[in-house]
Amino acid sequence: MTDDLPPAAKPAKPSFPLPPLVDQLTDTHGYPRLDGADDQPWRGDSDTWVVFLPGHGKGNGETADVAVILPELVRVLSPHLKPAVAGPAAEQALLARAGMMSLPALLFLRGDAVLGSIPRVRDWTDYLERIAAILIGPEAPASRLQ
Repeated sequence: MTDDLPPAAKPAKPSFPLPPLVDQLTDTHGYPRLDGADDQPWRGDSDTWVVFLPGHGKGNGETADVAVILPELVRVLSPHLKPAVAGPAAEQALLARAGMMSLPALLFLRGDAVLGSIPRVRDWTDYLERIAAILIGPEAPASRLQ
């Protein structure tokens, strides 16, 4: 016998598909899909972008919920937000830039700045309060966005 045997390979983590509701954001609502790690439409833009990080391959049940909530947030907060959906490469690049966070998440960007994020599903009031704090400042009431 020899001790030179290769180490056992780690089993690959299963990869789960995204819910169809994520595709509806791009197909039905017309949100841009950011496929490449260099897709950054907010750079040089004075508008605020909200990028949906769905958690590619994670199989999180909250992804579908956030995919339903995002169009409502965009509708209510129009014209304050420009939405987009991150593909796998863009999601990884944004996570590397913004720091690891629980997914799914909404990431807010303007110009070259990461303004903040909202991970996981929240109740409606919490979304509005957090977005107001991200866009206007921590002491801002959510009513200033409406």
